[in-house]
Amino acid sequence: MRGVAGLALALLLAGCSGSGGEAAPVAPAEAFAAGSPPPLIPQPLRVEPAQGRFVLTADTRVVAAPGDAAARDAAARFVELVHESTGATLVLGDAAGAGAIVFVTDPQAGAAAEGYALDVGDAGVRVAAGDAAGLFYGGVSLWQLLGNAEALPVAVPALRIADAPRFRWRGFMLDSARHLQSVEQIKRLLDQMARHKLNTFHWHLTDDQGWRLEIRRYPKLTEVGAWRVPAGKAGVGADGKPVRYGGFYTQAQAREIVEYARRLHITVVPEIEMPGHAQAAIAAYPELGASGQAPPVSPDWGVHTWLYGVDEPTFAFLENVLTEVMEIFPGTYIHIGGDEADKYQWRTSPQVQARRGALGLKDDMALQSWFIKRIERFLVAHDRRLVGWDEILEGGLPPEATVMSWRGMQGAVEAARQGHDVVLSPSDITYINRMQSLAADEPPGHDSPIPLEKIYAFEPVPPELDAAQARHVLGTQANLWTEHVRTGPRVEHMAFPRLSALAEVAWSPREARDWNGFLHRLAPQMRRFQRAGIGAADSAFAARIEAQPQGGQARVTLSSQSGLGQLRYTTDGSAPTAQSPRYAQPLAVALPATVTANSFLDGQPLAAPRALRVDALALRTRQAEQLAPCGKSDFVLRLEDDEPLAGERAVVPVNIGAPCWRWPAATLDGIAVLRAQALDLPFNFQFGGDSVGATPPPATPVRLEVRRDGCDGPLLGSAGVATQARAVKQIDVALPAGAGSHDLCLRFSGSHRRVLWAIDSVQLLTGEEAR
Repeated sequence: MRGVAGLALALLLAGCSGSGGEAAPVAPAEAFAAGSPPPLIPQPLRVEPAQGRFVLTADTRVVAAPGDAAARDAAARFVELVHESTGATLVLGDAAGAGAIVFVTDPQAGAAAEGYALDVGDAGVRVAAGDAAGLFYGGVSLWQLLGNAEALPVAVPALRIADAPRFRWRGFMLDSARHLQSVEQIKRLLDQMARHKLNTFHWHLTDDQGWRLEIRRYPKLTEVGAWRVPAGKAGVGADGKPVRYGGFYTQAQAREIVEYARRLHITVVPEIEMPGHAQAAIAAYPELGASGQAPPVSPDWGVHTWLYGVDEPTFAFLENVLTEVMEIFPGTYIHIGGDEADKYQWRTSPQVQARRGALGLKDDMALQSWFIKRIERFLVAHDRRLVGWDEILEGGLPPEATVMSWRGMQGAVEAARQGHDVVLSPSDITYINRMQSLAADEPPGHDSPIPLEKIYAFEPVPPELDAAQARHVLGTQANLWTEHVRTGPRVEHMAFPRLSALAEVAWSPREARDWNGFLHRLAPQMRRFQRAGIGAADSAFAARIEAQPQGGQARVTLSSQSGLGQLRYTTDGSAPTAQSPRYAQPLAVALPATVTANSFLDGQPLAAPRALRVDALALRTRQAEQLAPCGKSDFVLRLEDDEPLAGERAVVPVNIGAPCWRWPAATLDGIAVLRAQALDLPFNFQFGGDSVGATPPPATPVRLEVRRDGCDGPLLGSAGVATQARAVKQIDVALPAGAGSHDLCLRFSGSHRRVLWAIDSVQLLTGEEAR
C-alpha cells in the first residue's frame, strides 16, 4: 500500500516531463485509492477516490457559464495559479465540452457557506459551490492537486471532494504599528492566506509605537504619531542627529488593500486601540490623554501607562476616527483592542476620578467597561460589531461584543457562557511572533518557542463548553506581533508554515487532523512557498547538529524538530545529497571536521543544509543558545542588536528580567581565559505603572563576572566592559589555574536597566590561544 510520501512524490513528478503532446504525465490513478489523502492544505471534509484520471494540458479549456460572475472570477483565479506554477496560460471561455474544467455556481453543491464540491474524472473537472468564496476555494484545491508540477501536462487521479469549513473565522493578525510593512508585502501575505482558505485579516494599525492609518480630520496622527526615534544606536544617525523611523498608510492605500483582500474572499478587520496602547495618538494630541502631558511616540516595548481620557472631547475624537475607519473598512467587525490598559494615569488623575464618581462607578475596572460599552453603542448604531481582547470582560461585557481570547482559554469560556461570540487566540499557542525553536539561526522573536506541532495540536473549542455554548466559538486566528520582527522577510519566516498548521485547525474537521499526514502534505507546500518567493521557515525540518568531546574525537548527534524524512550527512563540508550516509546513531568524528546535514523525503531535501565546524576550540565554544538561563526563564527574548543602522545585526537570546547565563559542566583543564563576545543593547522595556516615576539606577562600572559552581559560588574572575564603536565587544576574563568540570555562572554586575548587556558566545582558551 502506498503512503502519503509516495503520493507526494508521484504528484511532484507529474509535471517534470515537459509540456506539449510528447510529454507523458505521471500520476497513477490508484494513488488516492490506496487511502492516502490528496496533498491539500487544509485537509478537506470528505474525499472519495474514483477510477481514472484527468490530464491537464496546455490546451485544456477552463469554462464558466455566461452571466455567472462568481464562477468566472474563480476560474480566472485558477488560470492565474496554473500560470504561476507551470508558465502555461489556459484559455478561459464559456463553452463547455469534454475535457474541460467547469466552474459553476450551484446552490445545491455546498451545504455550508464557503463550501464546494470538486469532481475530477476522465472526461473533465467540475468545481461547484453555492457562493463565490466556495468556488474560489474549489479552484485552489484543484490547483493544489497538481502537486509541484512546473510544466504541463499533469495527471490528477479521479476523485470527489465535498468540502466546507469547520469555523467561519479563520484569521491572521498582522501588527503594522510596531513596524510598517509595504502594501505589496501585505498583498503577498493575503495571497498566501487565500491559498490556505483563511478569510479574516486582522490589521493592527495603532499602538504606543506608531499610528499607521491616515485620518483626514486629525492630520497630526500621522504627521507626529506615525514616527518615532528608535531606542539605542539605531536612533542616532551618522551625523549624530536623531533618526526618524516609521510611516503610515494613506486611506487610498488602505482601500487598495481592502479591495485586494475582498477579491480573495478575505475580510479586513481593522484594530484601533483604546483606551490603552494609545501613546502615539496622545503624542499627536496631548489633550486626549488622561494626564494632559505630551509624551513622545514610544521607542519602548511592553506595557505603557498612556490612556485616553474619559471626557466628551476625547469620545468625540474617537467617534470621528471610527467614522473614517468605517468608511474605509466595510466589514462587520471593528476591533478596539482593550488590552493591557494599565490604570495608573486614570488612578492618579483628579479629572478622571471625578468623572468616575459622577457616573457612579465603583472602580477603574468599571470605568473601562463603561468606556468600552459607550464605544460599542456607537458602533452598533452604525451596524457594526465590536471585537476586543479578553480584558474587555473585566467590569462587564457590552451586550453585543465579541471577545478575542488571548490570555489562555478562560476568557473565551466566560464570554461564551454569557452568550457572547468568541475567537480563540491564546498567546501560548497561536502567537507566531514567538520563536519556532531555540536554534541559533532563528530570527528575533518573543519568548517560549511555539513549534509547528504545537499549533497543529490546538483545539479551539474549550472542553468546558456545552454544545450550545460551543456554537459561540466563531473560530481562531494566529497573531504576529512585530516588536522584534522588523523586516518583511522575517514576517514571512515567522508566519509560514505555521499559518499552514493554523489553517488546517480552522478549516478541517477535528477528527480528520493527522500530524504525520500533515507533515507529508506540507512537503509539497514548502516547495509552493519557494516557487512563490515566500521565505517560509524550515525550522521544523532543519537538521540540528550538536557536538561533545569524546576522547580525542567528537561525539556528534543529529536531530530535527519534526522527525520527518531521513537525516543524511557529510563530514567534509560538502552539501549532503539523498545518496549521502543516513544518520542512525551518534557519530564519532575525527578532528577537525565540518559536519553538514539535511533532512530528505523521497529523495527531496526538506530544508536548507546546516553545518557545524568541529575542532578542539569549537568544542570549548558555546553560542548563547547553548547556554542555560540561570534561573526562571520567562523573559528570554531573541533580541536584535541596535547597530549597524543598515545591514545585518547580531541576534542573541537574553533574559531581560535577569540577564545571566550558565555553562554546565565546563572543562577547565589547562584553561587560562574565558573570552566572551558581547553586545550592549538598549533596555527599552516598560512594565506599566510599577515603573512610573522610578529613579533610574545609577550608572556604575559594569563587569562580566565568572563564578564557579553556581551564581553564589566563588568568583573566578571578572573584567570591565564598556560601550565601544564595534557592534560586538570582546571581553577576556582571566581565570585561575584549575582542573576538572564545573558549572560556570556568567553575569554582568550592576543594573541592566540602563544598558542590557548580552552574551553572543563564549570560549574557554588556553594561555597560548588567548595571546
